[in-house]
Amino acid sequence: MEVRAKKALGQHFLTDQSIAMAIVDALRNDPALPRDVLEIGPGMGVLTQYLIKREDIDPRMIEIDTESVEYLLTHFNGMPGKLMEGDYLKLDMSCVFKDKYRVIGNFPYNISSQIFFKILDDKDKVPEVVCMIQKEVADRIAEKPGSKTYGILSVLLQAWYDIEYILAVGPGAFCPPPKVKSAVIRLTRNSRTSLGCDEKLFKTVVKTAFNQRRKTLRNALKPMIKEGMDTTDPVFDLRAERLSVDDFVALTKKFQD
Repeated sequence: MEVRAKKALGQHFLTDQSIAMAIVDALRNDPALPRDVLEIGPGMGVLTQYLIKREDIDPRMIEIDTESVEYLLTHFNGMPGKLMEGDYLKLDMSCVFKDKYRVIGNFPYNISSQIFFKILDDKDKVPEVVCMIQKEVADRIAEKPGSKTYGILSVLLQAWYDIEYILAVGPGAFCPPPKVKSAVIRLTRNSRTSLGCDEKLFKTVVKTAFNQRRKTLRNALKPMIKEGMDTTDPVFDLRAERLSVDDFVALTKKFQD
């Protein structure tokens, strides 16, 4: 039995075993990290086969594709109780893991940003993420201020995670081959426990600033600027891509005053 890749689900099955092993190996063997690991979208189990061999972790999987679920149940022992059929984006993680857990997966490229936003919502329970995503998105997430690829995900993820670029992956490693290049990155939760500002407002400021990234912050954030607010600070003459996480925190505080 083979699983048919479904375009609607953004499926491109990894077939290169050496890359699969490298992805699983990037999940650190550290007793200080939680044993619980969630694999998102296991497909035909190219990562699963190596995850279940590791004695330092206790992996679980969530898969939305019924055909893939049937394949995994048929080809892998011990899947009942570990494999969940469903949509990760709609999953209540508190019902799956009571304590901290890690995340791994070859993320569907069409929903990778949504996956990251959900991980951010659970950031205090997720100390590590290892994933393969579209290279363009990986570059954006790992980018530093000052680049045109630096954006919303860069700021929001770097506020809470250290980003490591593990390796680039060509289209030939998949079936069917995607039209884009891919990359593996690792996110490690940093020591930040608080931004020191209103987190919800921080997200709004970052998203609003980048939604019109060609404009200066004075113009991009115009809908948020209250009457009488002092916008003479030189930061308002900059574009969003010039600001670091700390700069955005300081900017957010101006909107709290």
